[in-house]
Amino acid sequence: MNIVKHIPNTITSMNLLCGTIGVICALDGRPDIAFLLMLGAAVCDFSDGFSARMLGAYSAIGKELDSLADLVSFGLLPAMMFREAVLEAGLQGFWAYIPAALVVFSALRLAKFNVDETQGETFRGLATPACAMITGSFVYYVRNTPDSLMSGWLSSPAFIVLATAALCALMVSNIPMFSMKFKKAGKAVTPLYRMRIAFIGVICVCTVLVILLGLNWSMIILLVFIIYIIMNLVNLMTAR
Repeated sequence: MNIVKHIPNTITSMNLLCGTIGVICALDGRPDIAFLLMLGAAVCDFSDGFSARMLGAYSAIGKELDSLADLVSFGLLPAMMFREAVLEAGLQGFWAYIPAALVVFSALRLAKFNVDETQGETFRGLATPACAMITGSFVYYVRNTPDSLMSGWLSSPAFIVLATAALCALMVSNIPMFSMKFKKAGKAVTPLYRMRIAFIGVICVCTVLVILLGLNWSMIILLVFIIYIIMNLVNLMTAR
């Protein structure tokens, strides 16, 4: 038996395991641990694809398993974290179930990605892991900074509806969004390559800014992915 070919699927399974345990933690009122598990799932999500490329261990099962794992770790998990945070903020009833829409639209986004072979260096719409990072880091920041302005937003039905609707719409949109998959450099430096380099600069600036302001580290992730969306929207508008 060739053990090497099973390495990517094993890593993907670890992604799924992190997401599943994260959902349990979220429902147990521990979104802080749930977010750390989401980050662990993100590392596995990057590593399984990287290992598959390095080892040449692609498989149809691996592709399907990856989508199923992503739906749990980056669809169900952030939705449950968001819902539990809303409940803790005192918003009950119908409004607390709105974040569940993230699961449905994450599934649509993943299905769309699986059947669209043109998505390589760029995505169409916001990737589910990026959406999850925004939701997860927001909830984590609020949990660890209860006196912040953002904590009060969770008790506002308008914010819950708008935030959920915006993220769902971005996931199923056709807005081109660059991926961070660097390939071997060619003779020309493309605009896409420059955007990736600029994004690395954004990560560095956000890190320094959060440290200087003494904010919770999760704000780095939140700022980085919000700026990522803004960069892609600006690029779309200026390209026309």
